[in-house]
Amino acid sequence: MTDAQETETVQLVDLAHARSGDKGDTANVGVVAYDPQDWPFLRRFLTEARVKAHFGELVRGEVERFELPNLHALNFLLHGALGGGGTVSLMTDAQGKVFSTALLRMEVEVPVEVARRVRGRGRVPDRFDASRSVQGTDPQEDHGV
Repeated sequence: MTDAQETETVQLVDLAHARSGDKGDTANVGVVAYDPQDWPFLRRFLTEARVKAHFGELVRGEVERFELPNLHALNFLLHGALGGGGTVSLMTDAQGKVFSTALLRMEVEVPVEVARRVRGRGRVPDRFDASRSVQGTDPQEDHGV
């Protein structure tokens, strides 16, 4: 991306999905590009420093990053993020399960054409039909309930 190129802001959730967990006082966040063509951008943009800055004081230790190019994914270890861990912390939720959602809220500047291609993708699955029930049946249909 050049300095002269027009950009727009999207959230990381428009480019990738994520999963997180925990081990002791370390939260683990895996970020996977929806589309392999977005992988190079994610590799450049999602640095240890940016992830640490995004979480601010929530992550008291270092952030480590591991690349998984065959999966178009990055894995982050957020040390000192859980107040000692689930069994010793006084935090309301001392597990790492919500860190993925929090990271996906990160704002990302992307070229306008990328923003148009990805905007909203992470919030509603492709081919989702809100007029259908979760089971895929007609919501107007009487199920005898």
